[in-house]
Amino acid sequence: EESERVAGMTMTLGILFGKQGELDDALRMGKQALRLFRRVHGDEHRNVADALVSVGGLLFKKGHFDGAMAKFEEARAMYVGLYGEEHETVAAVLGSMAKVLNAQGKGAEAPAMLQKSLDIMTRTIGTDCDPVVMSLLSLGSSYAQHGMLKEALVRYEEGLGTVRRIHPEKTVMEGRFLDGIGSVCLEQGRLEEALSWYQEAHRMYRKTLGPDCAEARAMSDKAAAVLRMQSKVEDT
Repeated sequence: EESERVAGMTMTLGILFGKQGELDDALRMGKQALRLFRRVHGDEHRNVADALVSVGGLLFKKGHFDGAMAKFEEARAMYVGLYGEEHETVAAVLGSMAKVLNAQGKGAEAPAMLQKSLDIMTRTIGTDCDPVVMSLLSLGSSYAQHGMLKEALVRYEEGLGTVRRIHPEKTVMEGRFLDGIGSVCLEQGRLEEALSWYQEAHRMYRKTLGPDCAEARAMSDKAAAVLRMQSKVEDT
Protein backbone atom coordinates (compact mmCIF):
# COMPACT_ATOMS: atom_id res chain seq x y z
CA GLU A 1 0.00 0.00 0.00
CA GLU A 2 2.82 2.39 0.88
CA SER A 3 4.64 1.69 -2.40
CA GLU A 4 1.39 2.23 -4.32
CA ARG A 5 0.87 5.56 -2.57
CA VAL A 6 4.43 6.67 -3.26
CA ALA A 7 4.10 5.68 -6.92
CA GLY A 8 0.88 7.67 -7.23
CA MET A 9 2.42 10.74 -5.60
CA THR A 10 5.49 10.47 -7.83
CA MET A 11 3.25 10.24 -10.89
CA THR A 12 1.32 13.33 -9.80
CA LEU A 13 4.54 15.23 -9.19
CA GLY A 14 5.73 14.32 -12.69
CA ILE A 15 2.48 15.60 -14.18
CA LEU A 16 2.90 18.90 -12.33
CA PHE A 17 6.48 19.27 -13.60
CA GLY A 18 5.22 18.58 -17.11
CA LYS A 19 2.55 21.27 -16.88
CA GLN A 20 5.25 23.74 -15.85
CA GLY A 21 7.36 22.80 -18.87
CA GLU A 22 10.06 21.12 -16.77
CA LEU A 23 10.24 18.07 -18.99
CA ASP A 24 13.47 16.56 -17.65
CA ASP A 25 12.13 16.50 -14.09
CA ALA A 26 8.74 15.31 -15.33
CA LEU A 27 10.34 12.43 -17.23
CA ARG A 28 12.50 11.47 -14.25
CA MET A 29 9.43 11.35 -11.99
CA GLY A 30 7.42 9.49 -14.64
CA LYS A 31 10.05 6.79 -15.06
CA GLN A 32 10.36 6.43 -11.30
CA ALA A 33 6.59 6.06 -10.95
CA LEU A 34 6.59 3.45 -13.73
CA ARG A 35 9.27 1.41 -11.94
CA LEU A 36 7.34 1.57 -8.67
CA PHE A 37 4.06 0.56 -10.29
CA ARG A 38 5.77 -2.38 -12.02
CA ARG A 39 7.26 -3.47 -8.69
CA VAL A 40 3.83 -3.39 -7.03
CA HIS A 41 1.63 -4.74 -9.83
CA GLY A 42 3.80 -6.53 -12.35
CA ASP A 43 3.22 -5.94 -16.06
CA GLU A 44 -0.55 -6.35 -16.38
CA HIS A 45 -2.19 -3.51 -14.49
CA ARG A 46 -4.00 -0.30 -15.45
CA ASN A 47 -1.67 1.88 -13.38
CA VAL A 48 1.37 0.48 -15.19
CA ALA A 49 -0.23 1.06 -18.58
CA ASP A 50 -1.21 4.62 -17.62
CA ALA A 51 2.35 5.30 -16.45
CA LEU A 52 3.69 4.00 -19.78
CA VAL A 53 1.41 6.42 -21.64
CA SER A 54 2.57 9.28 -19.43
CA VAL A 55 6.26 8.50 -20.01
CA GLY A 56 5.59 8.05 -23.73
CA GLY A 57 3.95 11.46 -23.90
CA LEU A 58 6.93 13.10 -22.22
CA LEU A 59 9.39 11.35 -24.53
CA PHE A 60 7.32 12.60 -27.47
CA LYS A 61 7.49 16.19 -26.19
CA LYS A 62 11.27 15.86 -25.88
CA GLY A 63 11.53 14.61 -29.47
CA HIS A 64 12.44 11.01 -28.57
CA PHE A 65 9.96 9.52 -31.00
CA ASP A 66 11.22 5.93 -31.11
CA GLY A 67 11.19 5.73 -27.33
CA ALA A 68 7.72 7.26 -27.20
CA MET A 69 6.36 4.75 -29.72
CA ALA A 70 7.84 1.86 -27.77
CA LYS A 71 6.07 3.01 -24.60
CA PHE A 72 2.77 3.56 -26.40
CA GLU A 73 2.95 0.14 -28.06
CA GLU A 74 3.62 -1.54 -24.72
CA ALA A 75 0.74 0.36 -23.13
CA ARG A 76 -1.59 -0.60 -25.99
CA ALA A 77 -0.74 -4.28 -25.62
CA MET A 78 -1.37 -4.01 -21.88
CA TYR A 79 -4.73 -2.26 -22.32
CA VAL A 80 -5.80 -4.88 -24.88
CA GLY A 81 -4.81 -7.63 -22.46
CA LEU A 82 -6.82 -5.99 -19.69
CA TYR A 83 -9.91 -4.82 -21.57
CA GLY A 84 -9.81 -6.15 -25.14
CA GLU A 85 -9.54 -4.09 -28.33
CA GLU A 86 -12.87 -2.34 -27.81
CA HIS A 87 -11.95 0.06 -25.01
CA GLU A 88 -11.50 3.81 -24.77
CA THR A 89 -7.94 3.44 -23.40
CA VAL A 90 -6.97 1.52 -26.55
CA ALA A 91 -8.53 4.23 -28.70
CA ALA A 92 -6.66 6.97 -26.84
CA VAL A 93 -3.24 5.34 -27.14
CA LEU A 94 -3.81 4.68 -30.86
CA GLY A 95 -4.31 8.44 -31.24
CA SER A 96 -0.99 9.05 -29.47
CA MET A 97 0.74 6.52 -31.72
CA ALA A 98 -0.60 8.33 -34.79
CA LYS A 99 1.01 11.56 -33.58
CA VAL A 100 4.34 9.76 -33.32
CA LEU A 101 3.97 8.39 -36.85
CA ASN A 102 3.48 11.93 -38.14
CA ALA A 103 6.56 13.12 -36.24
CA GLN A 104 8.61 10.21 -37.60
CA GLY A 105 7.71 11.09 -41.18
CA LYS A 106 5.43 8.06 -41.46
CA GLY A 107 2.28 10.15 -41.64
CA ALA A 108 0.76 8.09 -44.44
CA GLU A 109 0.00 5.43 -41.82
CA ALA A 110 -1.61 7.89 -39.42
CA PRO A 111 -5.11 8.32 -40.96
CA ALA A 112 -5.90 4.59 -40.74
CA MET A 113 -4.75 4.49 -37.13
CA LEU A 114 -6.78 7.58 -36.25
CA GLN A 115 -9.84 6.14 -37.99
CA LYS A 116 -9.48 2.95 -35.95
CA SER A 117 -9.18 5.04 -32.78
CA LEU A 118 -12.31 7.00 -33.69
CA ASP A 119 -14.29 3.86 -34.50
CA ILE A 120 -13.43 2.28 -31.15
CA MET A 121 -14.27 5.49 -29.33
CA THR A 122 -17.69 5.94 -30.90
CA ARG A 123 -18.60 2.32 -30.19
CA THR A 124 -17.50 2.44 -26.56
CA ILE A 125 -18.35 5.93 -25.28
CA GLY A 126 -20.73 7.27 -27.94
CA THR A 127 -20.49 10.19 -30.34
CA ASP A 128 -21.44 13.26 -28.30
CA CYS A 129 -18.36 13.72 -26.13
CA ASP A 130 -15.15 15.73 -26.14
CA PRO A 131 -12.77 12.80 -26.83
CA VAL A 132 -14.65 12.05 -30.05
CA VAL A 133 -14.57 15.74 -30.99
CA MET A 134 -10.78 15.78 -30.53
CA SER A 135 -10.46 12.57 -32.53
CA LEU A 136 -12.49 14.03 -35.40
CA LEU A 137 -10.27 17.11 -35.45
CA SER A 138 -7.10 15.01 -35.51
CA LEU A 139 -8.45 12.77 -38.25
CA GLY A 140 -9.60 15.73 -40.35
CA SER A 141 -6.17 17.34 -40.00
CA SER A 142 -4.44 14.10 -40.94
CA TYR A 143 -6.57 13.65 -44.04
CA ALA A 144 -5.94 17.28 -45.05
CA GLN A 145 -2.19 16.85 -44.62
CA HIS A 146 -2.24 14.01 -47.12
CA GLY A 147 -4.40 15.80 -49.67
CA MET A 148 -7.50 13.73 -48.90
CA LEU A 149 -9.67 16.84 -48.93
CA LYS A 150 -13.09 15.25 -49.29
CA GLU A 151 -12.41 12.93 -46.37
CA ALA A 152 -11.04 15.83 -44.32
CA LEU A 153 -14.12 17.93 -45.00
CA VAL A 154 -16.46 15.14 -43.91
CA ARG A 155 -14.65 14.79 -40.58
CA TYR A 156 -14.40 18.54 -39.98
CA GLU A 157 -18.11 19.02 -40.70
CA GLU A 158 -19.03 16.08 -38.47
CA GLY A 159 -16.87 17.49 -35.67
CA LEU A 160 -18.31 20.98 -36.07
CA GLY A 161 -21.84 19.63 -35.79
CA THR A 162 -20.92 17.61 -32.71
CA VAL A 163 -19.14 20.40 -30.88
CA ARG A 164 -22.02 22.80 -31.55
CA ARG A 165 -24.47 20.22 -30.23
CA ILE A 166 -22.64 19.42 -27.00
CA HIS A 167 -21.24 22.94 -26.40
CA PRO A 168 -23.93 25.43 -27.44
CA GLU A 169 -22.17 28.03 -25.29
CA LYS A 170 -19.35 28.21 -27.91
CA THR A 171 -15.79 26.97 -27.40
CA VAL A 172 -12.32 27.25 -28.88
CA MET A 173 -12.80 23.84 -30.50
CA GLU A 174 -15.52 25.26 -32.73
CA GLY A 175 -13.00 27.76 -34.04
CA ARG A 176 -10.56 24.98 -34.86
CA PHE A 177 -13.12 23.17 -36.98
CA LEU A 178 -14.11 26.40 -38.74
CA ASP A 179 -10.45 27.02 -39.51
CA GLY A 180 -10.04 23.47 -40.82
CA ILE A 181 -13.05 23.74 -43.12
CA GLY A 182 -11.78 27.09 -44.41
CA SER A 183 -8.41 25.58 -45.22
CA VAL A 184 -10.00 22.70 -47.14
CA CYS A 185 -12.13 25.16 -49.14
CA LEU A 186 -8.99 27.16 -49.90
CA GLU A 187 -7.17 24.06 -51.17
CA GLN A 188 -10.19 23.28 -53.34
CA GLY A 189 -10.10 26.78 -54.85
CA ARG A 190 -13.39 27.84 -53.25
CA LEU A 191 -12.13 31.25 -52.19
CA GLU A 192 -15.42 32.87 -51.21
CA GLU A 193 -16.33 29.97 -48.94
CA ALA A 194 -12.82 29.86 -47.45
CA LEU A 195 -13.05 33.57 -46.60
CA SER A 196 -16.42 33.09 -44.93
CA TRP A 197 -15.18 30.21 -42.78
CA TYR A 198 -12.01 32.07 -41.77
CA GLN A 199 -14.05 35.12 -40.80
CA GLU A 200 -16.37 32.98 -38.69
CA ALA A 201 -13.37 31.33 -37.03
CA HIS A 202 -11.95 34.78 -36.34
CA ARG A 203 -15.16 35.82 -34.58
CA MET A 204 -15.20 32.59 -32.58
CA TYR A 205 -11.61 32.98 -31.40
CA ARG A 206 -12.20 36.61 -30.42
CA LYS A 207 -15.23 35.57 -28.42
CA THR A 208 -13.63 32.61 -26.65
CA LEU A 209 -9.98 33.66 -26.29
CA GLY A 210 -10.12 37.43 -26.50
CA PRO A 211 -9.59 39.97 -29.30
CA ASP A 212 -5.80 39.93 -29.08
CA CYS A 213 -5.26 36.16 -29.11
CA ALA A 214 -2.80 34.60 -31.54
CA GLU A 215 -5.53 32.45 -33.07
CA ALA A 216 -7.66 35.46 -34.02
CA ARG A 217 -4.64 37.19 -35.56
CA ALA A 218 -3.87 34.05 -37.57
CA MET A 219 -7.43 34.02 -38.92
CA SER A 220 -7.10 37.70 -39.90
CA ASP A 221 -3.92 36.85 -41.79
CA LYS A 222 -5.59 33.94 -43.58
CA ALA A 223 -8.61 36.04 -44.52
CA ALA A 224 -6.34 38.79 -45.84
CA ALA A 225 -4.44 36.25 -47.94
CA VAL A 226 -7.70 35.01 -49.46
CA LEU A 227 -8.72 38.57 -50.28
CA ARG A 228 -5.41 39.11 -52.08
CA MET A 229 -5.95 35.89 -54.04
CA GLN A 230 -9.45 37.03 -55.02
CA SER A 231 -8.07 40.35 -56.27
CA LYS A 232 -5.55 38.56 -58.46
CA VAL A 233 -8.28 36.35 -59.92
CA GLU A 234 -10.44 39.39 -60.68
CA ASP A 235 -7.52 41.13 -62.37
CA THR A 236 -6.97 38.26 -64.82
